[in-house]
Amino acid sequence: MPEEQRRLQITVIGLGRVGTVAAASLATAGHCVLGVDIDPDRIALLRAGRAPFYEPGLPAMLQSAVAGGGLRFEHRDAVAGPLGDIALIAAGTPPTPGGGADLSQVRAALAWLKSLPPGDTVAVMKSTVPPGAGQRISDGELRGAGIRYVSNPEFLREGQAVHDWRHPDRIVIGAGPGDTQSVAVVKAMHAGIAAPCIITDVTSAEMIKYASNAYLATRISFINEIAALCGRVGASIDAVSDGLAMDARTGSRIYAGVGYGGSCFPKDVRALDHLALTSGVNVDLLRSVINVNNRQRLLPLYTLRERFSGAVGGLRVGILGLAFKPNTDDIRDAPSLDLIRALTGEGAIVSAYDPRAMPAARPHLPDSVKLAATAAAAASQARAVVLMTEWEQFVNADWTDIARRMRPPRFVYDGRNALDAAELTRLGFQYAGVGRSAPAGRAIAPPGGKPSGLRWPGR
Repeated sequence: MPEEQRRLQITVIGLGRVGTVAAASLATAGHCVLGVDIDPDRIALLRAGRAPFYEPGLPAMLQSAVAGGGLRFEHRDAVAGPLGDIALIAAGTPPTPGGGADLSQVRAALAWLKSLPPGDTVAVMKSTVPPGAGQRISDGELRGAGIRYVSNPEFLREGQAVHDWRHPDRIVIGAGPGDTQSVAVVKAMHAGIAAPCIITDVTSAEMIKYASNAYLATRISFINEIAALCGRVGASIDAVSDGLAMDARTGSRIYAGVGYGGSCFPKDVRALDHLALTSGVNVDLLRSVINVNNRQRLLPLYTLRERFSGAVGGLRVGILGLAFKPNTDDIRDAPSLDLIRALTGEGAIVSAYDPRAMPAARPHLPDSVKLAATAAAAASQARAVVLMTEWEQFVNADWTDIARRMRPPRFVYDGRNALDAAELTRLGFQYAGVGRSAPAGRAIAPPGGKPSGLRWPGR
């Protein structure tokens, strides 16, 4: 059978958001997949075909793959090895206090891999590791172990990860000089996926991942700075964004808002800045991106102070959205958390609602914050509402009912520029958006309420 049509034996090490999506997708594609983790509760959940986090389309795929026998899950201590064709490493790389990437989970996975009986296995790194780390792993932890190493970064957007695995913009494979055998195996892992394939060295593959996230983060911060200027001079950020999107040199439409969050952009931009700092390279632009993003998430607070006589003490505020983006329950580095802490710190009375992220957010919120059962309940008796996540449920909410429940002046701060400003104004709300000086007169979100001008690859 040709290499590209082989049914591979694949072990996925680390069953977080990337590892679980990878395991289910690979099994669905016909490969024989073993998922390995150190969390027994997670293993039990996955064996039952249940995802440990919210990702549209994943539960059905898990259940089908497990029932069909192509996907198994085991605790790491129960696996004796060897692991087969591919050991796909999807361990977490959280930020260190200094801003670098903590590779302790990756190193633990590699140490476990080395402890198993040898086999003709390719270690495929899906975890996001800093440029240069893979070469150090090959020269260090894996030296003499008989394990080949390939960098194969992921570009999955939370909320659309299942789709993105099957329909990626590109597949990046970074391998050692002349290691065509490993490249062929990783290509076979992606058989049936129609996407351009970039074959390069390990460090360049790692840099593609970091540079992609840093570039997208830069675009977000750039449009947010332009939005601030639009708001000051009376220009429309919506018209400006439309104009930029029509220029082939500047790419697709991008939306102004309260900044980026999640597990990828914040930590990867900081890690790239840390790498530059320790390498003696000046990256003032990246530091500006970080500063702009930190400022954006508190824009609603600044506006509320202006609208309510300079102080928010005693002001009842409803927060719509806790997840860092729609269609996920991920609250890592979510702008909403910083805003809520700032509001309660100044004495505001905050209630919040999110369709999926409230259980994850509760431990990270002040005790005074009330979590409501619906968007309308979060807005009840509030004088101001802040949209922090552009869930379809909020974009298409019954705003007439919300208006009835709120108290004057019924102020809405649209932190994602996802609402129909003219319609809200007609319903009696006072409206403000990011860089919007007047009602836009149309809904900015496309049908379905899901702004699509920017692809988020974050986990």
